[in-house]
Amino acid sequence: MGPIVIINPNSTESVTQGMDAAVERLRVPYGPTLCCVTLEEGPPGIETDEHVAAVVSPICDLIRARQEEASAFVIGCYSDPGLREAREVGTRPVFGIAESAMLTAMTKGSRFGVISILEQSIPRHARYIRELGLGTRCAGDRAIGLGINELGDGERTFDRVRDVAQRLRDDDGADVLILGCAGLADHRLGLEAAVGLPVVEPTQAATALAVGATLIG
Repeated sequence: MGPIVIINPNSTESVTQGMDAAVERLRVPYGPTLCCVTLEEGPPGIETDEHVAAVVSPICDLIRARQEEASAFVIGCYSDPGLREAREVGTRPVFGIAESAMLTAMTKGSRFGVISILEQSIPRHARYIRELGLGTRCAGDRAIGLGINELGDGERTFDRVRDVAQRLRDDDGADVLILGCAGLADHRLGLEAAVGLPVVEPTQAATALAVGATLIG
């Protein structure tokens, strides 16, 4: 059984480390190895449409290079950059964390709310939600106003995440929340306790689906 390769498409190593910690509970004795890797060619954060487009080819190259050894791949960015293209590279399943998070959220509630990091991400997310046909299940998408490199201040980040989550719950009617960036992984449990709603961490969601697919064959 080959490893599941979880790709951080940005070059910020702390994000990769956070993803690795987020999937720790999915490392089970009978399951596949979970290998988190950083795309060195990527920008410090995937924050614009240009960033999304720029990492598609390197992601596909990485998947081609590891196609024979891996059981599955996870693209660890909430914009799911290159997901369609990556699925055409070979025969291994490829999971996008946004798609996986939304599918998982719909098993936990009726309408999900997305916590984004930047306002400019929201139109990109909205287009993707429409492409997936999930518009009626999305209660809203709100931003905390922090970039990838600002998420290291855990207390400030959590305060912003909690405030946005409360607005999604109280103003938008969300009954399940999605952390709309892999860099927010550390805040799932604290946020669930603070707002009383289930919270989906997207890298966990995608990796859980990948593990299941690998074990089922």
